[in-house]
Amino acid sequence: MTAIPEPKESGIWPSQWLLKAVDSGLVDAPGFEERQLQPASLDLRLGPRAYRLRCSFLPGKNDTVLDQLEVFGVGPPIELDDGAILERNRAYLIPLQESLALRGGVRARANPKSSTGRLDVFTRVITDRTTGFDDVRRGYEGRLYLEVVPRSFAVMVRTGLALNQLRLMTGDTHVSDDELRAAHRESPLMYRQDGRPLDRRDVRAQEGIWLSLDLLKRGDAAVGYVAKHNSGLVDMGLVGEYDPNLFWDKVVPETGNRIVLEPEDFYLLLSAEAVRVPPEFAAEMSALEPSGGEVRTHYAGFFDPGFGHDPAGLWSLGSRAALEIRAHDVPFAVDNLQRVCKLRFERMLETPHHFYGAGHGSHYQGQLSTLSKHFRIDRAADQLTFQQSSSPRARRA
Repeated sequence: MTAIPEPKESGIWPSQWLLKAVDSGLVDAPGFEERQLQPASLDLRLGPRAYRLRCSFLPGKNDTVLDQLEVFGVGPPIELDDGAILERNRAYLIPLQESLALRGGVRARANPKSSTGRLDVFTRVITDRTTGFDDVRRGYEGRLYLEVVPRSFAVMVRTGLALNQLRLMTGDTHVSDDELRAAHRESPLMYRQDGRPLDRRDVRAQEGIWLSLDLLKRGDAAVGYVAKHNSGLVDMGLVGEYDPNLFWDKVVPETGNRIVLEPEDFYLLLSAEAVRVPPEFAAEMSALEPSGGEVRTHYAGFFDPGFGHDPAGLWSLGSRAALEIRAHDVPFAVDNLQRVCKLRFERMLETPHHFYGAGHGSHYQGQLSTLSKHFRIDRAADQLTFQQSSSPRARRA
């Protein structure tokens, strides 16, 4: 093992520092593969078995996850080596292959991968003796566990599949609103759909930059998708396998550029703004505050350095953000350009050695669609043009 890395600056650890973390044992990753490295995060792999839960839980300050599993587990373990089906709306606990031995001021934060969130698979990382999900405190030593709840579709998973990712960080990573405005003046962070940078007066910074919905009515063209009820099985290890018509209905706005979100239905929509995350920054989506409506926005929130960024300088139009949205309790109306979430920027410790989209299996650079990689979509064309289903739920929302 190499010496434990000790960064002198504050920031999110880039891929080359994450590799040092693995080599030094700060992250224990048996059978580690470099494809787990993303520009600012490390993919976390499922272990060989899952456990059914009768309810979600947190272990609290005095218990381990395995202590609580004895209380809340149901039935025998589910073996994942040959693949196993996780049923809709049931909670599962899956020990991950990676564990941590954090030192000094290093802390960690986890988040679902984008493809996980777009498939409406709700996940969050749990650690021993904690009162919160996804955030891993300084000095933590121990295993990582993943709570998994498929919401819209039954899914098949297997050992080694990565549903979540982990960031390491030290010090104060926060980028202030003044710094964001200055960065946008220097090299734009936000673009209109016609490719023009947002005027600095339209960059609405408030502990991050606000994003709004694109619900502009364009004839019968869809602005997004809503998950069908009681669809078939999705194998999360497959790419480009499934006909979207069997799983999704198109969403077409009403006259007046509005849709009404049905309670507990799952929607995939696009931001009106295109985003560029420069190499010196990482970003994370934060959901709408409860005072803004009973809506959960964005289940998978990490944006890597290089998202919407062209290092060769041939284009600088940004990429639009996919927004995973679910309304609670009552139908909820949303309008074109309505603010729904914020993109919070964080400082990188160093510029990563590779960027998002630069030949490293990044599926969503320059995206025109919100569907996950599992579905058959021509990602070089307008991806909201698949033929409208005859289902009665293919509707004007």
